[in-house]
Amino acid sequence: MTYRTDSIEQLLSEGVRDKVYPGAVWAVGDAAGIHASGSTGVLDPDDPSTPMRADTIFDAASLTKILAVWASIGALWEEGKLDLDIPLGTFWSEVDGQPLGVVTARQLLTHTAGVPLRAQLKNLYGTDPQDVRDGVLHEALHRPPGEAVEYTDRAALILGYLAEHLAGQRLDELATQRAWQPLGMHTTRFGPLPPETASRCAPTELDAETDAHLKGIAHDFSARLLGGVCGIAGVFTVLDDLSAFLRHMLDPTNAPSRAGFGPAWAAESLTIQTGELQPVRGLFWHPAPGTTPTADVWVHYGFTGTGMWISPGQRRWAVLLTNKLYYTRDRQPLTDIRCAFRELSFGCTPLRSGRLAPTR
Repeated sequence: MTYRTDSIEQLLSEGVRDKVYPGAVWAVGDAAGIHASGSTGVLDPDDPSTPMRADTIFDAASLTKILAVWASIGALWEEGKLDLDIPLGTFWSEVDGQPLGVVTARQLLTHTAGVPLRAQLKNLYGTDPQDVRDGVLHEALHRPPGEAVEYTDRAALILGYLAEHLAGQRLDELATQRAWQPLGMHTTRFGPLPPETASRCAPTELDAETDAHLKGIAHDFSARLLGGVCGIAGVFTVLDDLSAFLRHMLDPTNAPSRAGFGPAWAAESLTIQTGELQPVRGLFWHPAPGTTPTADVWVHYGFTGTGMWISPGQRRWAVLLTNKLYYTRDRQPLTDIRCAFRELSFGCTPLRSGRLAPTR
Protein backbone atom coordinates (compact mmCIF):
# COMPACT_ATOMS: atom_id res chain seq x y z
CA MET A 1 0.00 0.00 0.00
CA THR A 2 1.39 3.38 -1.01
CA TYR A 3 0.29 6.92 -0.22
CA ARG A 4 1.27 10.24 -1.73
CA THR A 5 2.44 11.64 1.59
CA ASP A 6 4.34 14.56 0.09
CA SER A 7 1.23 15.66 -1.77
CA ILE A 8 -0.90 15.27 1.36
CA GLU A 9 1.51 17.38 3.39
CA GLN A 10 1.61 20.05 0.69
CA LEU A 11 -2.18 20.10 0.41
CA LEU A 12 -2.75 20.48 4.15
CA SER A 13 0.03 23.03 4.57
CA GLU A 14 -1.58 25.15 1.87
CA GLY A 15 -4.78 25.02 3.92
CA VAL A 16 -2.90 26.55 6.85
CA ARG A 17 -1.36 29.21 4.59
CA ASP A 18 -4.78 30.09 3.14
CA LYS A 19 -6.34 30.23 6.63
CA VAL A 20 -8.79 27.43 5.96
CA TYR A 21 -7.82 26.20 9.46
CA PRO A 22 -5.08 26.99 11.99
CA GLY A 23 -3.76 23.45 11.88
CA ALA A 24 -4.48 19.87 10.87
CA VAL A 25 -3.65 16.32 11.96
CA TRP A 26 -4.01 13.40 9.57
CA ALA A 27 -3.35 9.71 9.13
CA VAL A 28 -4.00 6.94 6.63
CA GLY A 29 -3.72 3.23 7.23
CA ASP A 30 -5.27 -0.20 7.15
CA ALA A 31 -6.33 -2.88 9.63
CA ALA A 32 -2.74 -3.35 10.75
CA GLY A 33 -2.22 0.27 11.80
CA ILE A 34 -1.17 3.74 10.68
CA HIS A 35 0.96 3.75 7.52
CA ALA A 36 1.44 7.50 7.12
CA SER A 37 0.56 10.48 9.31
CA GLY A 38 1.48 14.04 10.04
CA SER A 39 0.49 17.41 11.42
CA THR A 40 0.77 20.97 10.22
CA GLY A 41 0.05 24.46 11.47
CA VAL A 42 -0.51 25.65 15.02
CA LEU A 43 -2.86 24.74 17.82
CA ASP A 44 -4.01 28.32 18.35
CA PRO A 45 -3.11 31.37 16.21
CA ASP A 46 -3.01 33.43 19.41
CA ASP A 47 -0.07 31.26 20.51
CA PRO A 48 1.93 30.60 17.33
CA SER A 49 4.75 28.94 19.29
CA THR A 50 2.56 25.88 20.02
CA PRO A 51 2.33 23.57 16.99
CA MET A 52 -0.53 21.26 16.12
CA ARG A 53 0.48 17.78 17.31
CA ALA A 54 -0.53 14.18 16.75
CA ASP A 55 -2.00 14.04 20.27
CA THR A 56 -4.05 17.24 19.92
CA ILE A 57 -7.61 16.72 21.16
CA PHE A 58 -10.39 17.77 18.78
CA ASP A 59 -14.05 18.58 19.22
CA ALA A 60 -15.38 15.72 17.09
CA ALA A 61 -18.76 17.41 16.50
CA SER A 62 -20.93 15.10 14.37
CA LEU A 63 -18.37 12.30 14.48
CA THR A 64 -20.16 11.77 17.82
CA LYS A 65 -22.95 10.24 15.76
CA ILE A 66 -20.55 7.47 14.71
CA LEU A 67 -18.34 7.12 17.76
CA ALA A 68 -21.15 7.06 20.33
CA VAL A 69 -24.56 6.52 18.70
CA TRP A 70 -23.74 4.30 15.71
CA ALA A 71 -21.38 2.18 17.80
CA SER A 72 -23.91 1.79 20.64
CA ILE A 73 -26.84 1.03 18.35
CA GLY A 74 -24.64 -1.52 16.59
CA ALA A 75 -23.83 -3.23 19.86
CA LEU A 76 -27.53 -3.48 20.74
CA TRP A 77 -28.35 -4.77 17.25
CA GLU A 78 -25.65 -7.43 17.36
CA GLU A 79 -26.92 -8.55 20.78
CA GLY A 80 -30.41 -8.99 19.36
CA LYS A 81 -31.83 -6.24 21.57
CA LEU A 82 -32.89 -4.05 18.63
CA ASP A 83 -34.67 -4.90 15.39
CA LEU A 84 -34.00 -2.04 12.96
CA ASP A 85 -37.27 -2.56 11.07
CA ILE A 86 -39.86 -2.69 13.86
CA PRO A 87 -41.76 0.58 14.53
CA LEU A 88 -40.37 2.23 17.65
CA GLY A 89 -43.77 2.53 19.29
CA THR A 90 -44.17 -1.25 19.51
CA PHE A 91 -41.39 -1.59 22.09
CA TRP A 92 -40.62 1.92 23.39
CA SER A 93 -43.31 3.29 25.68
CA GLU A 94 -42.05 6.88 25.45
CA VAL A 95 -43.05 7.07 21.77
CA ASP A 96 -46.02 4.69 21.79
CA GLY A 97 -48.97 6.62 20.35
CA GLN A 98 -46.74 9.50 19.28
CA PRO A 99 -45.91 10.45 15.66
CA LEU A 100 -42.43 8.98 16.15
CA GLY A 101 -43.96 5.63 17.05
CA VAL A 102 -44.35 4.60 13.39
CA VAL A 103 -40.70 5.31 12.59
CA THR A 104 -38.04 2.56 12.57
CA ALA A 105 -34.44 2.69 13.73
CA ARG A 106 -33.29 1.97 10.18
CA GLN A 107 -35.15 5.04 8.93
CA LEU A 108 -33.41 7.17 11.56
CA LEU A 109 -30.03 5.71 10.60
CA THR A 110 -30.64 6.48 6.91
CA HIS A 111 -32.11 9.95 7.58
CA THR A 112 -35.41 8.90 5.98
CA ALA A 113 -37.55 9.04 9.14
CA GLY A 114 -39.21 12.35 8.30
CA VAL A 115 -38.35 13.98 11.64
CA PRO A 116 -37.85 17.77 11.72
CA LEU A 117 -34.69 19.02 10.03
CA ARG A 118 -33.53 21.47 12.68
CA ALA A 119 -32.89 20.82 16.35
CA GLN A 120 -33.93 24.20 17.84
CA LEU A 121 -34.15 22.50 21.21
CA LYS A 122 -34.05 25.53 23.49
CA ASN A 123 -36.49 27.56 21.39
CA LEU A 124 -39.01 24.71 21.25
CA TYR A 125 -38.64 22.94 24.59
CA GLY A 126 -36.68 25.12 27.01
CA THR A 127 -33.59 24.19 28.99
CA ASP A 128 -34.70 21.29 31.19
CA PRO A 129 -33.19 18.04 29.79
CA GLN A 130 -36.33 16.01 30.50
CA ASP A 131 -38.51 18.60 28.78
CA VAL A 132 -36.18 18.47 25.79
CA ARG A 133 -36.32 14.67 25.69
CA ASP A 134 -40.12 14.66 25.93
CA GLY A 135 -40.43 17.35 23.29
CA VAL A 136 -38.14 15.61 20.82
CA LEU A 137 -39.79 12.21 21.27
CA HIS A 138 -43.33 13.63 20.98
CA GLU A 139 -42.74 16.07 18.11
CA ALA A 140 -44.74 15.82 14.89
CA LEU A 141 -43.00 14.44 11.82
CA HIS A 142 -41.78 16.75 9.08
CA ARG A 143 -42.93 14.33 6.34
CA PRO A 144 -44.00 10.66 6.07
CA PRO A 145 -41.24 8.16 6.89
CA GLY A 146 -39.42 6.68 3.92
CA GLU A 147 -40.34 9.49 1.54
CA ALA A 148 -37.02 11.36 1.29
CA VAL A 149 -33.40 11.40 2.47
CA GLU A 150 -32.94 14.53 4.59
CA TYR A 151 -30.00 14.83 6.97
CA THR A 152 -31.07 15.89 10.43
CA ASP A 153 -29.33 16.04 13.80
CA ARG A 154 -32.52 14.85 15.44
CA ALA A 155 -32.05 11.36 14.07
CA ALA A 156 -28.92 10.87 16.18
CA LEU A 157 -30.47 12.54 19.20
CA ILE A 158 -33.45 10.16 19.07
CA LEU A 159 -31.22 7.12 18.53
CA GLY A 160 -29.13 8.19 21.51
CA TYR A 161 -32.27 8.27 23.63
CA LEU A 162 -33.25 4.87 22.24
CA ALA A 163 -29.86 3.37 23.11
CA GLU A 164 -30.17 4.72 26.65
CA HIS A 165 -33.64 3.18 26.94
CA LEU A 166 -32.57 -0.25 25.72
CA ALA A 167 -29.30 -0.36 27.67
CA GLY A 168 -30.57 1.24 30.85
CA GLN A 169 -27.59 3.58 31.08
CA ARG A 170 -26.47 6.96 29.81
CA LEU A 171 -25.05 7.28 26.33
CA ASP A 172 -21.60 8.28 27.57
CA GLU A 173 -21.43 5.24 29.86
CA LEU A 174 -22.69 2.92 27.12
CA ALA A 175 -20.23 4.16 24.50
CA THR A 176 -17.33 4.02 26.94
CA GLN A 177 -18.07 0.48 28.10
CA ARG A 178 -19.09 -1.03 24.77
CA ALA A 179 -16.73 0.72 22.33
CA TRP A 180 -14.09 3.11 23.63
CA GLN A 181 -12.61 1.10 26.50
CA PRO A 182 -12.46 -2.23 24.62
CA LEU A 183 -10.76 -0.53 21.66
CA GLY A 184 -8.21 1.29 23.82
CA MET A 185 -9.68 4.72 22.99
CA HIS A 186 -8.60 6.14 26.34
CA THR A 187 -8.74 9.85 25.43
CA THR A 188 -12.16 9.80 23.75
CA ARG A 189 -14.90 11.15 26.00
CA PHE A 190 -17.81 13.54 26.15
CA GLY A 191 -17.07 17.06 27.37
CA PRO A 192 -16.74 19.44 28.97
CA LEU A 193 -13.07 18.54 29.39
CA PRO A 194 -11.21 19.20 32.66
CA PRO A 195 -8.76 22.13 32.46
CA GLU A 196 -5.63 19.98 32.31
CA THR A 197 -7.04 18.09 29.31
CA ALA A 198 -8.63 21.11 27.64
CA SER A 199 -5.17 22.68 27.30
CA ARG A 200 -4.42 20.05 24.61
CA CYS A 201 -7.65 20.80 22.75
CA ALA A 202 -7.81 22.63 19.43
CA PRO A 203 -9.93 25.78 19.91
CA THR A 204 -13.01 26.25 17.74
CA GLU A 205 -15.38 29.18 17.29
CA LEU A 206 -15.29 32.46 19.19
CA ASP A 207 -17.90 32.39 21.95
CA ALA A 208 -19.78 35.68 22.07
CA GLU A 209 -20.57 35.32 25.77
CA THR A 210 -16.96 34.91 26.91
CA ASP A 211 -15.18 36.62 23.98
CA ALA A 212 -12.85 33.59 23.84
CA HIS A 213 -12.58 30.65 21.50
CA LEU A 214 -14.26 27.48 22.77
CA LYS A 215 -11.68 25.00 24.03
CA GLY A 216 -12.67 21.77 25.71
CA ILE A 217 -16.33 22.80 25.54
CA ALA A 218 -18.48 21.45 22.72
CA HIS A 219 -19.15 23.90 19.94
CA ASP A 220 -22.56 22.37 19.25
CA PHE A 221 -25.25 24.25 21.17
CA SER A 222 -27.47 21.20 21.64
CA ALA A 223 -24.64 19.33 23.33
CA ARG A 224 -23.98 22.25 25.65
CA LEU A 225 -27.68 22.60 26.43
CA LEU A 226 -27.84 18.94 27.46
CA GLY A 227 -24.79 19.10 29.70
CA GLY A 228 -22.29 17.88 27.13
CA VAL A 229 -23.76 14.44 26.45
CA CYS A 230 -26.15 13.87 23.56
CA GLY A 231 -26.38 11.94 20.32
CA ILE A 232 -25.80 14.97 18.11
CA ALA A 233 -22.33 16.06 19.27
CA GLY A 234 -20.18 16.51 22.34
CA VAL A 235 -17.41 13.92 21.98
CA PHE A 236 -13.73 14.90 22.06
CA THR A 237 -11.14 12.58 20.56
CA VAL A 238 -7.62 12.19 19.17
CA LEU A 239 -6.08 10.73 16.04
CA ASP A 240 -4.88 7.48 17.62
CA ASP A 241 -8.32 6.72 19.02
CA LEU A 242 -10.00 7.20 15.66
CA SER A 243 -7.36 4.96 14.11
CA ALA A 244 -8.22 2.23 16.62
CA PHE A 245 -11.93 2.61 15.87
CA LEU A 246 -11.49 2.37 12.09
CA ARG A 247 -9.01 -0.49 12.34
CA HIS A 248 -11.57 -2.42 14.38
CA MET A 249 -14.16 -1.85 11.66
CA LEU A 250 -11.82 -3.47 9.14
CA ASP A 251 -10.57 -6.28 11.37
CA PRO A 252 -11.86 -6.72 14.93
CA THR A 253 -9.16 -9.27 15.78
CA ASN A 254 -6.66 -6.42 16.24
CA ALA A 255 -8.56 -4.82 19.12
CA PRO A 256 -7.29 -5.18 22.73
CA SER A 257 -10.66 -6.73 23.65
CA ARG A 258 -14.02 -7.32 22.02
CA ALA A 259 -16.15 -4.25 21.39
CA GLY A 260 -19.94 -4.41 21.36
CA PHE A 261 -20.18 -3.91 17.62
CA GLY A 262 -18.28 -5.92 15.07
CA PRO A 263 -17.97 -6.83 11.39
CA ALA A 264 -21.65 -7.67 10.95
CA TRP A 265 -22.67 -4.14 11.94
CA ALA A 266 -19.99 -2.55 9.78
CA ALA A 267 -21.03 -4.64 6.78
CA GLU A 268 -24.69 -3.73 7.27
CA SER A 269 -23.88 -0.05 7.63
CA LEU A 270 -21.46 0.33 4.73
CA THR A 271 -23.97 -0.68 2.07
CA ILE A 272 -26.58 1.47 0.35
CA GLN A 273 -29.76 1.32 2.42
CA THR A 274 -31.91 3.97 0.72
CA GLY A 275 -33.01 2.17 -2.44
CA GLU A 276 -33.83 4.60 -5.25
CA LEU A 277 -33.87 7.65 -2.97
CA GLN A 278 -31.17 10.30 -3.39
CA PRO A 279 -28.69 11.05 -2.00
CA VAL A 280 -27.83 7.45 -1.21
CA ARG A 281 -26.87 6.50 2.32
CA GLY A 282 -25.80 3.59 4.43
CA LEU A 283 -26.47 3.52 8.16
CA PHE A 284 -25.22 6.96 9.26
CA TRP A 285 -22.22 6.59 6.91
CA HIS A 286 -22.55 7.80 3.32
CA PRO A 287 -20.49 7.34 0.14
CA ALA A 288 -17.72 9.92 -0.10
CA PRO A 289 -18.62 12.80 -2.44
CA GLY A 290 -17.08 12.43 -5.87
CA THR A 291 -16.66 8.65 -5.62
CA THR A 292 -18.39 5.85 -7.50
CA PRO A 293 -19.99 2.83 -5.82
CA THR A 294 -17.13 0.65 -7.03
CA ALA A 295 -14.65 2.76 -5.04
CA ASP A 296 -16.44 1.73 -1.83
CA VAL A 297 -15.26 4.77 0.17
CA TRP A 298 -17.54 5.86 3.01
CA VAL A 299 -17.29 9.02 5.09
CA HIS A 300 -18.70 10.97 8.01
CA TYR A 301 -17.86 14.61 8.74
CA GLY A 302 -17.97 16.90 11.77
CA PHE A 303 -18.94 20.58 11.52
CA THR A 304 -15.87 21.72 13.46
CA GLY A 305 -13.63 20.44 10.65
CA THR A 306 -13.24 16.74 11.41
CA GLY A 307 -13.71 13.78 9.07
CA MET A 308 -13.00 10.08 8.71
CA TRP A 309 -13.19 7.76 5.72
CA ILE A 310 -13.20 3.97 5.40
CA SER A 311 -13.18 1.54 2.49
CA PRO A 312 -13.84 -2.15 3.22
CA GLY A 313 -13.12 -2.95 -0.43
CA GLN A 314 -9.72 -1.26 -0.40
CA ARG A 315 -9.09 -2.31 3.22
CA ARG A 316 -7.95 1.16 4.20
CA TRP A 317 -9.06 4.20 6.17
CA ALA A 318 -8.15 7.88 6.55
CA VAL A 319 -8.63 10.62 9.15
CA LEU A 320 -8.35 14.39 8.78
CA LEU A 321 -8.82 16.55 11.87
CA THR A 322 -8.89 20.34 11.67
CA ASN A 323 -10.31 23.21 13.71
CA LYS A 324 -11.55 25.20 10.71
CA LEU A 325 -14.30 26.80 12.83
CA TYR A 326 -11.64 28.95 14.44
CA TYR A 327 -11.76 31.08 11.30
CA THR A 328 -15.12 30.61 9.59
CA ARG A 329 -18.31 28.63 9.06
CA ASP A 330 -17.78 28.75 5.30
CA ARG A 331 -17.69 25.10 4.23
CA GLN A 332 -16.38 25.28 0.69
CA PRO A 333 -12.63 25.77 1.26
CA LEU A 334 -12.48 22.76 3.58
CA THR A 335 -14.78 20.76 1.28
CA ASP A 336 -12.24 21.11 -1.53
CA ILE A 337 -9.39 20.05 0.75
CA ARG A 338 -11.34 17.09 2.10
CA CYS A 339 -12.08 15.82 -1.38
CA ALA A 340 -8.45 16.24 -2.43
CA PHE A 341 -7.25 14.50 0.74
CA ARG A 342 -9.64 11.63 0.11
CA GLU A 343 -8.37 11.23 -3.45
CA LEU A 344 -4.77 11.17 -2.27
CA SER A 345 -5.65 8.60 0.39
CA PHE A 346 -7.75 6.25 -1.72
CA GLY A 347 -6.68 6.97 -5.30
CA CYS A 348 -6.33 10.22 -7.25
CA THR A 349 -5.97 11.81 -10.66
CA PRO A 350 -3.28 14.52 -10.75
CA LEU A 351 -3.44 17.53 -13.01
CA ARG A 352 -0.63 18.20 -15.52
CA SER A 353 0.88 20.65 -13.08
CA GLY A 354 1.33 17.82 -10.59
CA ARG A 355 -1.34 19.19 -8.28
CA LEU A 356 -4.41 17.22 -7.38
CA ALA A 357 -7.68 17.80 -9.17
CA PRO A 358 -10.21 18.21 -6.35
CA THR A 359 -13.55 16.42 -6.73
CA ARG A 360 -16.67 18.53 -6.46
